[in-house]
Amino acid sequence: MVELALAQTVVGDDKAANLAALRTAMRGASGARLVVFPEASMYHFGRPSDPLTPFAEDLDGPFVAELRELAAGHKAWILAGMFERIEGSSRVYNTLVLVDEVGEVRDTYRKVHLYDAFGFRESDRIAAGDGKTLSFEIDDVRFGAVTCYDLRFPEQMRTLAAGGAEAIVVPAAWLAGPLKEMHLSTLLRARAIENTVYVGCADQ
Repeated sequence: MVELALAQTVVGDDKAANLAALRTAMRGASGARLVVFPEASMYHFGRPSDPLTPFAEDLDGPFVAELRELAAGHKAWILAGMFERIEGSSRVYNTLVLVDEVGEVRDTYRKVHLYDAFGFRESDRIAAGDGKTLSFEIDDVRFGAVTCYDLRFPEQMRTLAAGGAEAIVVPAAWLAGPLKEMHLSTLLRARAIENTVYVGCADQ
């Protein structure tokens, strides 16, 4: 058994404040082997017209450096979302970063399914990943991970389950709105039931 902490932090436009929230959450998650933070934990989405490139970072930038320090300091794995810079592009990747208990970056996942729905066009500011999925093992438990809107596409989570995932975690920044919380709860339960896996969501 792996103790899992889902850290549902509020993310704003102050990177320092967002990092402070992560540090506070890590103290509250003492004893957890894996701490999952929301999608875009580094910096919020802002308005749909706001560019994200000025705030994106490389994987060797300060946000990931802080994740590495936190993971090593608390001896826990961390999964958190950030906006990753793309050289020469006006768009960014919506990336999950996985850091192990000694502070090493183990893997990343770039969100595949972008939120182009209900009047939003995430693809105007964000580039989709290449389809590579994220799975990893902690203490003989295999995890998979998807990001937010990916949850509406059951084939991706089915692929993770077919690959041996026993639990799937979902960092999210699920938009508020009429019945949206019900949508999220229903989809999380559906993906768990149809794949016979545990599903945990860390939402903003």
